[in-house]
Amino acid sequence: MEALIPPEWFAEKHPAILAVIAAVAMYALMKGADWLVDGASDLAYGLGVPKVIVGATIVSLGTTAPECAVSVMAAWKGNAGLALGNAVGSIIADTGLIFGLGCALVVLPADPQILSRQGWVQFGSAVLLAALCYASFAIDGEAAALGREVGGLFLVLLALYMIISMKWSQSAATAEAHAKADEAAEGSSEEGGASEERADVVKCLMMIVFGAAVVVFSSYMLIESVSEIARQFGVPKVVIAGTVVAFGTSLPELMVAITSIRRGHFDLLVGNVVGADVLNVLFVIGASAVAAPLPIIDPEAKIPEVFLLLHLPAMLTILLMFRIFIFKASKTGKFSRWMGYPLLATYLAFLIGSLATTSDPDEKGHGASSNGSLDTRQHYVRAADSFER
Repeated sequence: MEALIPPEWFAEKHPAILAVIAAVAMYALMKGADWLVDGASDLAYGLGVPKVIVGATIVSLGTTAPECAVSVMAAWKGNAGLALGNAVGSIIADTGLIFGLGCALVVLPADPQILSRQGWVQFGSAVLLAALCYASFAIDGEAAALGREVGGLFLVLLALYMIISMKWSQSAATAEAHAKADEAAEGSSEEGGASEERADVVKCLMMIVFGAAVVVFSSYMLIESVSEIARQFGVPKVVIAGTVVAFGTSLPELMVAITSIRRGHFDLLVGNVVGADVLNVLFVIGASAVAAPLPIIDPEAKIPEVFLLLHLPAMLTILLMFRIFIFKASKTGKFSRWMGYPLLATYLAFLIGSLATTSDPDEKGHGASSNGSLDTRQHYVRAADSFER
């Protein structure tokens, strides 16, 4: 996004103009989320695939791809440690904030078979990441890093995950639904019907891609404009990065969640959260580690080992909690609303801990550690210009 509209562009604008930009961006964000969710829902219906699978693959890929691009570019430019903070912070926010909020608002459905499988992949990938990080630190100390071989392993696992996810969707129930659809279609023009179905699938994919692009771009515009308004009114950089940016960079997933709830596509919300968590490990960290080794220790941070002491434990705590909730929900077929509150509380505790372990950017010249200890969700923005200094 910075290549199209650099953050400096916002610094030249009057607060009133920035407010208009923010309002337009918010409207575009809502419309983009509508297109994305509608396209995903129609695609699931057209292909006979459960919505949770579409959410865990196509939708989550659309909202995670921009973050992956930012992390890979940061690795190439020498800010490789950003990828770890991005990925782990995203998992914490997606599961703790996004799912926690959605779960607290409405009773979410739980597909026992699919969630059990996808949930174990979600939890297993996070445990694998944590194990590799702690093992690397135990062996190499302050020089600990995730090398290119780890990145290659994650990308291979990513390919397997995508393939297996689609195979899981071909359950007996889905096959039966397809058979019934084929029987109902008998007597009509098969060629014309197939052509129309293909056109519908293409249309749905175009809606998903276009909607995801609008969501990502409008999120960037909204975050930057609001951050600049706050800066011009004298709000400290550390406060901007810890509040506006830390919350704002969750907007793509948050808007998809809100739109899914508003339109009754609850499975998309659940699938998007689970899929995004998996992709943040296997896709974001995998691709970034292939681009450049990812350091685990940040010597410039207030607490150099903050990633090991705060970020990873918070991620594992939230995902273990979510894993327990999946087990309980599998028995009833739904996530109870009370399950959202401990997830939200854990996310809030993590956010407070992140602020407490972050140095003032005016003292050290940067607002966040390379592992994202202040702003763990820097998808498309530079919180307080931290990565340019």
